[in-house]
Amino acid sequence: MRKTGFLILAIILGICMLQVFLPASEQASFAAGDLSADARPVEATAGSEAAAALNLDAKGAVLMDPQTGEILWEKNAHARYYPASMTKLMTMVVAMDMVANGQAQLDEPVQTSERAESFGGSEVFLAAGETFPLEQMLIAIAVASANDAAVAVAEHLAGSEEAFVAMMNAKAQELGLKDTHFANCHGLHDEQNYTSAYDMAVIARYALKYPKIREWTSIKRYTFRKEPLSILDNTNKMLYWYPGTDGFKTGFTDAAGLNLVSTVEREGLRLIAVVMGVETPNGHFTDSMKLYNWAYKQWAFQRLYDQGQVVATVPVGKGRLEQVNAVAAAPIGARVSRIRGKGEKVRAEVEIPPILNAPIKKGQKIGQVTVYRDTVAVDHVDLLTAEEVSRASLGQEVVRVMRAVFTVRQ
Repeated sequence: MRKTGFLILAIILGICMLQVFLPASEQASFAAGDLSADARPVEATAGSEAAAALNLDAKGAVLMDPQTGEILWEKNAHARYYPASMTKLMTMVVAMDMVANGQAQLDEPVQTSERAESFGGSEVFLAAGETFPLEQMLIAIAVASANDAAVAVAEHLAGSEEAFVAMMNAKAQELGLKDTHFANCHGLHDEQNYTSAYDMAVIARYALKYPKIREWTSIKRYTFRKEPLSILDNTNKMLYWYPGTDGFKTGFTDAAGLNLVSTVEREGLRLIAVVMGVETPNGHFTDSMKLYNWAYKQWAFQRLYDQGQVVATVPVGKGRLEQVNAVAAAPIGARVSRIRGKGEKVRAEVEIPPILNAPIKKGQKIGQVTVYRDTVAVDHVDLLTAEEVSRASLGQEVVRVMRAVFTVRQ
């Protein structure tokens, strides 16, 4: 018995000594259990305790700074999940690319095919042969998540849904998406229609290039047709519940769960959040709000210039005006930490030509501003002319020459 007692005591002492001398990194691994690296916040420098306490129901989630593309928080960011109707954000992106390239116009008519009419689920009950402008069809996709409208738009723009889906996948490849493949344009369940939280955030970041997409996806209620009356209500409750929300898209199927890709802007700071595979009712909204609440406590936007504000003036040669104002095409500034002692320095470098010759159009790009956070360039903003400058008349040129001559003599 005495030998057994000594043996037990020796084992206990050995375990205690192991805990004392075990390296700190290995002790941490015991505490972390089976938590994967993907389930931990990426940027622990901005409040690691708060980030660690940010528990989401979502299977996959991402919080992104769209200005730089930086990931501020993630959970299983590159795992593949079904996007459901979030698919339609890429549908709108491809459509707007075609509009921007002159391959389509928002006011052109889109006719509904029998195939498009046949799609159920979320729909606006299009009838075969019924025609609406492209923009109105895109609003139906954005607000009501209309599957029939999505197919009608795809067939109209590419000749068939299959051809349009090929364009969606080509766009995904262009954006460098490694965990995305589209099998349709609407998001109804298909094993080969998948994406990741990170990839969807990249799509959303690209969608911000088109203000029209934010305009459409932020519509709360829309009258699609008056006869028979069809009023569409947006399923994105973030538009009602969370001030600053102005996009993008919900998604749900039994296989996918509840999904949401959204964007919020507060006091100049815009962020993107994606949550996927949520099983709790309204959990895709509450998870997204948790991400935004945490983020806006960590960071703010340091603004240097407002959109449209004069940043510099440029001399004009041979013009009716002798100089032209260069204004910011977008707000100029950067995300900075709110945490005391971690504030970054934000500065702007202006690049403009020494002189411009008339004629000059209003809104013409004449330079750019590079925004730096500390020593890292985080954004480039175009500088545009604030006014039109036509060529000077002969009389104006003569007066300027004489004034220059007398100035030199004096």
